[in-house]
Amino acid sequence: MRKADSRPSRRAFLGATGTVTAAGLAAGCQSPSARPDRADRSDAPAPAPSVSPTGRYQAGITLPQPAQRHLLAVVADLVDPKSVRPLLAELGEAVRTLTKGTDARLMGLEPGDLTVTIGVGPRLVRKVDPTLPGAKDLPRFSREQISPHARGGDLLIQICANDAVLLPVVAAALLEQAGDRIHERWRQSAGRGANVPVEKGVAAPRNLFGFVDGIVGPHTKAEQERHLWLAGPAPVAGGTLAVLRRMELDLPRFAKLSVAEQEAVFGRRRDTGVPLSGGTIASGPDLGAKTPDGRYLVPADAHARRAHSTAVGVGLMLRRSYSIDAPAPGLLFISFQNDIRTFTNTLTRMDNSDALLEFTTTTASATFLILPGFDEEHPLGSRLFR
Repeated sequence: MRKADSRPSRRAFLGATGTVTAAGLAAGCQSPSARPDRADRSDAPAPAPSVSPTGRYQAGITLPQPAQRHLLAVVADLVDPKSVRPLLAELGEAVRTLTKGTDARLMGLEPGDLTVTIGVGPRLVRKVDPTLPGAKDLPRFSREQISPHARGGDLLIQICANDAVLLPVVAAALLEQAGDRIHERWRQSAGRGANVPVEKGVAAPRNLFGFVDGIVGPHTKAEQERHLWLAGPAPVAGGTLAVLRRMELDLPRFAKLSVAEQEAVFGRRRDTGVPLSGGTIASGPDLGAKTPDGRYLVPADAHARRAHSTAVGVGLMLRRSYSIDAPAPGLLFISFQNDIRTFTNTLTRMDNSDALLEFTTTTASATFLILPGFDEEHPLGSRLFR
C-alpha cells in the first residue's frame, strides 16, 4: 500500500497542506479576515466571489469558471449503506454553513469561492435501481497499477477553493460530520497551473508536460444540456457522471523528446495550444489535413486524434483536471459527462494506440453519480434515496 493512500490521522492531515503543490504553498497564507491587522492593510487582496452551493446543479462543476486553483478529493465507503440518506442530508447542510462562513469549524477563515461537490458510487446507485445512470463500475484498462483500496468507492467529496488553507479545514469538518458512518479509502490534493484563455469566458490550465489541458469540452449552456447534465429519470435529473483517475506521469522520459516530438504526442503546439492542423487554440483539429507528401498534420497516434469525440463517436466531456506532486508527479483527471460511454469508449480507443498513454500509469480510479442540486426544501440526495 502506498503511504500517501493510507488515511492519515486528523492531526497529521490538518498539518499536511504542503502536498497541495508549490503554488498552494505560496497562496496558503492566512486569509484577510483572520489577520489582526486587516484594517491597516490597503494591499490585502479582495475576497473571491462566493459560489452558491444550492440550485439545480451542484457547484464545483461548471461554476466557478475558471475552476479554482486548489482541489482536495476524498473517496470513502459507507459502513452501512442504509445510512446514506441522513448522511447526505447532513453533509448538504454542512456544505451550506461552510460556504456561508457561519460554521464554527471554519475557525474564522473566509470561505471565499469554496465549493463542495458530492457524488455516490455505483454500489449505492444499484441498490436504488440497477438501470440508473451511475450504476455501472468502470471497466479495467491497460497501464493501470491500482491497489484494491484505490479502485471504486461509495462517496466522493470534491473540495475546491483558491485558498489552499481551506481544503483540509473543510475536509476535517465534513469527515467529522460523517463520523464513523464512513471509512476513507484515499484522498488527493492537487493544483492547477496558470490559466490560458481559450475563448470568451473559457480558460484552461497547463499540465506538468507543459501543454494546455482540457481545451475541448461542453462550454456553452446548450452543449452542457446535451453532453453534461442528466435529463432523467427524475431521481438523477440535474446530476452528472464523474470519472476520477489519478495518473503518474513519466516526466523525465517525456522531457527527453524534442519539442516537435512532444507536440506530435499531443497533436497541438506546446506554447499556444493550437492544433497541428492550424487555426486557433479553440479550433477543433482538422483530422483530414495532410502535408504535401500525404502525412497527417495531426499524427495517427496523437492524443488530439485518438481522444477526439467525433472519431470515437461519443459526446463531449467536461474536464476539471489538476496536477499533483505526491505520491508522484502526475495528474488527477476528473471528467464530467451524462453518459459513462463518453469516457469508457474514449479510453478504449486510446488504449489501442495513443502516444500520450505511453507516459502515464493510472494508480487510482472510480466513477460517481454526482447528485442533483439541493436546497432547504430538497436535501442533498433526497430525490434519489427516498
